[in-house]
Amino acid sequence: MENGYSPVLQRMGDIGNKRKVYKVVLTGGPCGGKTTGQARLCSFFETLGWKVLRVPETATVLLGGGIKFSELTEEQGMTFQEELLKTMMQIESTFFQIAEFMDKDVLVICDRGAMDASAFIAKEQWERILNKNNLNEVEIRDTRYNQIIHMVSAANGAEPFYTVAEHACRSEGIELAQELDQKAAEAWIGHPYFDILDNSTDFETKVKKMIQCVCQRIGIDVRDRLEINSRKFKFLVQGPLPVDDEFPVKFQDFSVIHDYLRMSEHNKQARLRKRGVKNHWNYTYTDRRPVHGQIVEVKTTLSARDYAMMLAQRDHNHVTVYKTRRCFLYNDQYFQMDIYKDPCHPRCKGLILLETYSTLSSSEIQQRLPNFLSIVKEVTGEARYSMFNLSLKETWDGNKHFCDILGSDGTSETGKNFKKNGSSSRSSVASVEDEEDEGRSEIFLACSDAKSAQHFRANGTIGYGKFKGAPLNGIETNGVCPSKSKNGHSTTNTTPSSSKTNGKTNGSSPSNTKSTISTTNGNGTTKKH
Repeated sequence: MENGYSPVLQRMGDIGNKRKVYKVVLTGGPCGGKTTGQARLCSFFETLGWKVLRVPETATVLLGGGIKFSELTEEQGMTFQEELLKTMMQIESTFFQIAEFMDKDVLVICDRGAMDASAFIAKEQWERILNKNNLNEVEIRDTRYNQIIHMVSAANGAEPFYTVAEHACRSEGIELAQELDQKAAEAWIGHPYFDILDNSTDFETKVKKMIQCVCQRIGIDVRDRLEINSRKFKFLVQGPLPVDDEFPVKFQDFSVIHDYLRMSEHNKQARLRKRGVKNHWNYTYTDRRPVHGQIVEVKTTLSARDYAMMLAQRDHNHVTVYKTRRCFLYNDQYFQMDIYKDPCHPRCKGLILLETYSTLSSSEIQQRLPNFLSIVKEVTGEARYSMFNLSLKETWDGNKHFCDILGSDGTSETGKNFKKNGSSSRSSVASVEDEEDEGRSEIFLACSDAKSAQHFRANGTIGYGKFKGAPLNGIETNGVCPSKSKNGHSTTNTTPSSSKTNGKTNGSSPSNTKSTISTTNGNGTTKKH
């Protein structure tokens, strides 16, 4: 692996120098700020030297020609949505192809995207359209666009500002606008980089958040120009979950498979991700490394062939991680819930982690958490909940591969025995100390049922654990975890503390290579697993 890079990626020539073509969809209900947001986003990126292409809203073009959706029958409405989808994708493809020819970085802004058509017809009709045109949602939702931004309608949270004036194709009352806004958001559930901008702030702040959101995903350091900080929150969830038929909100499940790769340098990480549904997959390579004191992360979309070739470089210090990733909306917040699946390391048995990104404080985000889930505690920045550490094949005690230094999203960076030094909550690096010489406790996972609890009592440190405030088969644990020390004697450990962090970026998209830089001034970016 020359210079620490995969030969496949060297052959592809995707590392370092390739121009960016970034495709973002602005969607949302009526009067959400898409038009103004698009103009401001365009202006901002043009000042950075980017070429900006704007794909017009196809529905506006068609409806502006005299078609009235309300006058169509159900069957006619389905035909209209099918033709709208095909027309939209053809127009988009023209813009996408032109963008590839340009000699500079290009931002392509789509006024709505392919999945928006599904919001206006029944699920059965939508599936008929997809089957008839040999399409699938993984391709037209997850792979086609780099990022989706949902601008929540003023009808939902800013009602006094809702208006249909000066829009020839807008006639929705406030209740219909609220309904359409919800449907538009639900249409995109499952996209790996989906951001929702609500009306909890004034409109100027909403627009700034939208611009910063795009910059962070691409990896552009906006420093203090937009003055909005967002970060990742991670929570431990206790099972069992509600059964699928009774899950109280619409959701999208994906099968996700992660493999870490061998790297020639100790302070670098590389991993592969296979993500899909109904046997339709996309493949991503992630390379994470320090550069001049900053953490740079590059994501590259792979073909199935290249993915298979790169699996030969699997790091045998790690087990393959299998998850079900459940994506859903709740309280205007986009959540991703990782449910670890067999085969897995014993420490991951029953493990469920909930993640979201927000500019809200920890106490405020607590108010938005799903009330139908049993949230144990916040684990943002805790090394033991990093996927890198969770996937280690050997036990953590004395394991030289265990990473104590974390990025602000909770993904492991390299380094050991990193001690906290009073860094502020704005730091983009969170640390977790070794617990003196008592070893690293692996007893922290959720006991989802009585059988799990029995397993814990019988096996001590293997696979299951206790956590603060969560009863274990009727026993209140108060956050104290019995574990084994290095000399084999029973000790008592508490969950190590971790400093909270700010800063967020969710990396690059499925279609292009791009770098995401995490700096220590709180204005940098972080990355999802």
